[in-house]
Amino acid sequence: MLRRRIGRLVAQAAAVALLAGTAAVPAVAAEPGPVAPADIRAAIEAVPGLRIIEEKPAAPGFRFFVLTLHQPADHRHPERGGFEQRLTLLHRGTDRPTVLYTSGYAVSTGQYRSEPAELGDGNQVSTEQRFFGTSRPERADWNDLDIWQAAADHHHVIEALHAVYRAPWISTGGSKGGMTTVYHRRFYPQDVAGSIAYSAPNNVDDREDSAYLDFLRTVGTPECRGALQATQRALLERRTTLVARYQAWADSRGDGFRLVGSADKAFEIAVLRAPFMFWQGRGQAACPAVPTPDASDDALYEWLSQVAQLPVYADSVANEFIPYFYQLGTELGYFPVDTDHLSDLIRYPGATEPRTFVPGDIPMHYRPQAMRGVDRWVRTRGEHLMFVNGAADPSVAEPFRLGNGSQDSYVFQVPGGTHSTRIAQLPAADAATATATLRRWAGV
Repeated sequence: MLRRRIGRLVAQAAAVALLAGTAAVPAVAAEPGPVAPADIRAAIEAVPGLRIIEEKPAAPGFRFFVLTLHQPADHRHPERGGFEQRLTLLHRGTDRPTVLYTSGYAVSTGQYRSEPAELGDGNQVSTEQRFFGTSRPERADWNDLDIWQAAADHHHVIEALHAVYRAPWISTGGSKGGMTTVYHRRFYPQDVAGSIAYSAPNNVDDREDSAYLDFLRTVGTPECRGALQATQRALLERRTTLVARYQAWADSRGDGFRLVGSADKAFEIAVLRAPFMFWQGRGQAACPAVPTPDASDDALYEWLSQVAQLPVYADSVANEFIPYFYQLGTELGYFPVDTDHLSDLIRYPGATEPRTFVPGDIPMHYRPQAMRGVDRWVRTRGEHLMFVNGAADPSVAEPFRLGNGSQDSYVFQVPGGTHSTRIAQLPAADAATATATLRRWAGV
């Protein structure tokens, strides 16, 4: 039953990704190819600490496994116990490159290929991040949830499977997964031949976040930005009726808002985040569908529910993403929201901060050196890095930038692109360069 529940939550991860300002790389269907060797299962079973949970049906030319790998709870003290990290393996061939993919959250146990795995026609190992899904110690010490420990998890995955997959490895992920990909490279730069980070924010200084506000004040047309602000006001002015509907929805599902505090608070947070999430996930083309202030209650509620993903603030989903908001509040940082035009309607100042989504008995202390160190490494020592961003995506208002020390690395931008950008959406010349670079790194 727990596994089925986790599966449903993973299906909601894209919605939570929007709530959190992140999203995963879109899934890509597998292409037919040569039949995988029959003894690959035996080879996998021989890897110390690796366990096959199940083998599931796969497309022709592939085999698909759900796995776990034993990881120390604290890589500095492996003798203190550990946990089983959940993985999936889409096997193509031991002579093919292997892509290490992460969404940054729980792992889906459905078969898919990321864009780099498709372009390199390779294997794919997908990882669940520590403390997400089933991948957490029985007695979790929240001090063990940081970017170094997660990077060490990825290092151990590659170290364990390199005996089976000796061709070049490539790492990739989208948004939080892209961030995680870069953090892994910062601490273990030699683990892979190259990394592709899609739509990855780089919040170097969480105390100075004006770039996000400036971006949202200039993205799209003035008419669309004005329409969004007018809709926000209409939503908050009608909050009594709309919050009652929100609460009734939760009650009908046996859900609630104990983590956030109340349906009213959750509703206000969703309204405040709506412009960010609108530009992140929809963009200028969706402006005609923004409801006017005189729209019906039904129209306003449905628009907010779809754009700001109202279900993800309820406990049944929000509790599963406590680890992410903990990471936001301790290392990753978060984006601010503009409330100047709504100041007379705000009831919960500061409610959009990560602390709202983390229980009070879990200590949170922000460590600014973490993101500064990663940013410095990218600019001074990073190599074989590729960043693919959307020009209209507020998540990358503070992007990763290359420096004089960055070697064989690239930043590409999709004109008008949102948070779900891909290499295939780049201008033709950039797409050709990115694809050729990826294949060169992968040795194909």
